[in-house]
Amino acid sequence: MGRKYFGTDGIRGRTNASAMTADMAMKVGMAAGAHFVRGDHRHRVVIGKDTRLSGYMLENALVAGFTSVGMDVVQIGPMPTPAVAMLTRSMRADLGVMISASHNPYEDNGIKLFGPDGYKLSDADESAIEALIDSAPSLAQSNKIGRARRVEDARGRYIHFAKNCFPEELRLDGLKVVIDCAHGAAYNVAPAALWELGAEIIPIGVTPNGTNINDACGSTAPMLLQETVVASGADIGIALDGDADRLIIVDEQGRIVDGDQIMALIGSSWAKRGALTGGGVVATVMSNLGLERFLQSQGLTLERTKVGDRYVLERMRAGGFNVGGEQSGHMILSEYGTTGDGLVAALQVLAELVRQGRAASDVLHLFEPVPQLLKNVRFAGGKPLEDASVKAVIAAAEAEFEGIGRLVIRPSGTEPVIRVMAEGDDADQVTRLVDAICDAVRKAAA
Repeated sequence: MGRKYFGTDGIRGRTNASAMTADMAMKVGMAAGAHFVRGDHRHRVVIGKDTRLSGYMLENALVAGFTSVGMDVVQIGPMPTPAVAMLTRSMRADLGVMISASHNPYEDNGIKLFGPDGYKLSDADESAIEALIDSAPSLAQSNKIGRARRVEDARGRYIHFAKNCFPEELRLDGLKVVIDCAHGAAYNVAPAALWELGAEIIPIGVTPNGTNINDACGSTAPMLLQETVVASGADIGIALDGDADRLIIVDEQGRIVDGDQIMALIGSSWAKRGALTGGGVVATVMSNLGLERFLQSQGLTLERTKVGDRYVLERMRAGGFNVGGEQSGHMILSEYGTTGDGLVAALQVLAELVRQGRAASDVLHLFEPVPQLLKNVRFAGGKPLEDASVKAVIAAAEAEFEGIGRLVIRPSGTEPVIRVMAEGDDADQVTRLVDAICDAVRKAAA
């Protein structure tokens, strides 16, 4: 049975028009707090948020929920998602909460939960919390109600952590770096960390007003970054998303470098230094075939998972890998953290740029991507992928692609959409097969 509130990355939706209401946030606080109140010590939860206007409302509601069941609350204000995970562990907290809808527009918001180990919650924990949301957990006695306080030095703690992930023997002196923070959670900490490491920085997307997060900026809209890098003569551009767990790079020529190329660089450079574990890299089914071929040429493997950084992390932990991520820019480096961290990943890229002393365009394009096409087919209802005619078209495409390409067809987990992706060396063949499958889905759904 599917979960009622939690998706692949916490609870998310349109603010005040879905599950993202103050009432629901308070219930989540009560339920998650009750689930993690274990033992007789004073229990603590760390709450961070991005820069959305609705963050104030949801934060206050969560504080009310957590304190009502006896949890003390530490509020750290606007901070990246990986900072919440890190501070949850370092403060010995029982739970961490990030209020963010990541790369979505400001109208949306979400609640991400981390356990005391800094990892996102398991399916079992999320199911238990869902049950408590619907059944109203017991409230604390009057003398057991929790307290709330703000920690003013959280930014400094995270900046110090991020800098410690950069090789001590290197500096960024002489590098001109454009950093786009998407008017989001890293608007303060990312430019500060880069400046302290010696870079000349040109910050953009660093004036949040509550409604401009991810608006024509950040990792999902890097056009402004591309223009700024070229116009300013910068060596490299870095784009984060609203909660700074994604990273997209722009080289000095204005060309975009996606998560696949970033994984290729980090994975291969770590392997050469003997720092890579697991014998390869973990990515999702959406990563380009070119990445797989490149890693094979380096004697490394590419392990594929379902779409979603939680599935990447599960495989990394199970197989002992320390580099993983998604084409979209989620980069998980388990040497340094328990979740995706755009700034920490960017520092690994910058370190390699310094080591090699070459232009970003020479360092960051390690393979030629195989032609890849993704199309979405929206449908009104039913299960078009179970239709016999659709199955026949898919089977024919798979037979044609055998040994020379890949086909990934999956329903969206958040909306009535079928995603059809194909890749292969022949771009015309890729387009023809994707179009044939999309047409079949549309007819079956009509």
